[in-house]
Amino acid sequence: MLYLSTSSPDELSAHNSEYVRFRAADRETDPKLSVLENEHGWFVGSKAGCSCTFRHLAGGDLGFDEPEDWLPEDEDAIKATAELYRVIAALVHAGNRVDCVDTWMGEKPAEISRVEVSLNDVAERTFRFFESHHFVFMP
Repeated sequence: MLYLSTSSPDELSAHNSEYVRFRAADRETDPKLSVLENEHGWFVGSKAGCSCTFRHLAGGDLGFDEPEDWLPEDEDAIKATAELYRVIAALVHAGNRVDCVDTWMGEKPAEISRVEVSLNDVAERTFRFFESHHFVFMP
C-alpha cells in the first residue's frame, strides 16, 4: 500500500486519473501512517484500485533505474508511477513538504526504512518505490 502526506491543504483527488487515485487517509485507522511527517494524509491507489500497479522493488539491491528488458514491468505501472512522480514534483516545487510510505500488511513502523529523494537527482523515468521504505522528497 502506498500512503502519501503533504503540507499542502490542496485536494489531491483533483489529480485522480485512469492511472492514479488519491483518497484521504485516516491516521487513526492505520498505524503505518505514523511514519508520515505531514498534516494531510492520502492513500494512493493505481489503476487496479490498490497500490499494486506502480513500479516497486523489494529486497536486495534497491535503487532508481529505468525499466530494463531483463526485468519486465507492466506499461501501466510505468505510466502510473510517472504520473504520480509529476504530482509529487509539482507539490515539492511549489514549496510543499511531501513524503510517502510503501508498506504492506503486517509491517510495523519500526521495520520501515527512511530514504531521502532529491527530485533534481532522481528523474521521472528512473523513479520507483521500494517496499518497506519511507520516502522524503526534496527539490
